[in-house]
Amino acid sequence: MVGSRSSSAAWLKYVVLAVTLFLFIVPFILLLLNSFKANQDITANPLSLPGRLDLANYTNAFDKMNYIAAFTNSLIVTVASVLIIALCAAMTAHYFVRNNTKFNQYTFLLMVASMIIPFQAIMIPLVKVYGSLGMLNSKLSLIYMYLGFGSSLAVFIYHGFVKSVPAELEEAALIDGCTRRQTFFRIVFPVLAPTTATISILNVLWVWNDFLLPSLILTGPAQRTLPLSTYNFYGTYSVDYGPLMAGLVLTILPVIVVYLFAQKYIIRGVMQGSIK
Repeated sequence: MVGSRSSSAAWLKYVVLAVTLFLFIVPFILLLLNSFKANQDITANPLSLPGRLDLANYTNAFDKMNYIAAFTNSLIVTVASVLIIALCAAMTAHYFVRNNTKFNQYTFLLMVASMIIPFQAIMIPLVKVYGSLGMLNSKLSLIYMYLGFGSSLAVFIYHGFVKSVPAELEEAALIDGCTRRQTFFRIVFPVLAPTTATISILNVLWVWNDFLLPSLILTGPAQRTLPLSTYNFYGTYSVDYGPLMAGLVLTILPVIVVYLFAQKYIIRGVMQGSIK
């Protein structure tokens, strides 16, 4: 009786997981299928299979998106943002843990509390203030804002891991002649490598796919990232669906490849976090 119940529960779990996987993967499959179809075929029946694998939509999307320039912009913004967030957040969390003053405790609580504020609530004042300072249409401004919006979560994650690093390791390094900067980069930061990998991957997925913040900051066509360049297929009264679908595939393909190669680091970081 107990065995049959456990077997039924296992089958129910697999069914739920299969249905959830299907619901998540169907939009991507439809996107991929429609990227090979003409506009009239997409509007007539978006659920149908393409008659043939025509790459005309991809070549059209590649040219109209100015794919190389947009890819370069996305790569610069993503890599710079992820590296700066990881470095600054790790140093901040280490300082908060090793200098556990009341001021640092309140500052950490404020950073954690700031994560509940939706971006839509501050985006208009943000654009108005930085626009008055002449800081719009710049990748540096966008990277700076990603640092501000991404640091709170990264500091929160690092904070718990830094607590697990024995202070005796740092004291021994200081006795051996290391400075505090050398102690952090040679002792603490290497220990935080799994956490850094997890935070970096999550931020890559966020920054690469983000549309709203770059659309507010990067106003010039030459500065557009890949998500922004897909907007070229939207006309005043019509949408070029075929190239749009192909452009979306070209946009998400690099980050899917990164995730497939890096997912083991996410799982490892989460598992170590649960153990800590």
